Amino acid sequence: MTTNMIAATDIVKILGDGAGRIEALKGINLSLAGGELTLLMGPSGSGKTTLLSVLGCMLSPTSGTVQIRGRSTTGLDSEELAGLRRDNVGFVFQSYHLFPTLTAAENVRLVLDVRGDRSPGTRLKAVAALATVGLSHKAHAFPRELSGGEQQRVAIARAIVGDASVILADEPTAALDSENGHAVMTVLAEIAKDPARALFIVTHDPRIMPFADRILRIEDGRIVSDQPGGGHIRAVRALKYAS
Repeated sequence: MTTNMIAATDIVKILGDGAGRIEALKGINLSLAGGELTLLMGPSGSGKTTLLSVLGCMLSPTSGTVQIRGRSTTGLDSEELAGLRRDNVGFVFQSYHLFPTLTAAENVRLVLDVRGDRSPGTRLKAVAALATVGLSHKAHAFPRELSGGEQQRVAIARAIVGDASVILADEPTAALDSENGHAVMTVLAEIAKDPARALFIVTHDPRIMPFADRILRIEDGRIVSDQPGGGHIRAVRALKYAS
């Protein structure tokens, strides 16, 4: 039985005011289950990144509720939201956001440092996370010594090292060629098998659709389609990531 890691109910988000007022999200209802890789697709300006930001507690909804592992974000102040995000949500971005003066292992350990975990075991946790993404041999490499695909895999290791219940990825393959994009999605698909973790990916890239368990489409701030995907297990084994 799958468990919902995050749920959004009747989410409305208004950006700006006056003549610049935009209703970016219009009553979104969404739940993400553990062990599931969900894609969110839609045209530019449809509300994809706004929804990702609301789910990740980076933006508060104008109305509606978000629950992360059963805990509602309603009424939480900025410090409490930051704590909920820090303890439960991992982020993967298009531009990697690695610190150039830190090694791969140090970039991954940074999440644990932010959580206040400075125990001797943090280095082992970081190396274990790098091993999960196939980069234990690059633990001492600096970002400039890594390919784009390797940097993105370090970013994934950073997102999972703290056992986040929800991984939110914003265009994780957009800056990568087909080979590196395939490698990154293979890693994400494998991580998505964990029933204690839900993956939610915002993308314009149709090449990654076969990896998804579920594909949502958003237009004008509304979810207009919710369909099963090809399934990441079948995709990893049988489908080729290529244009």
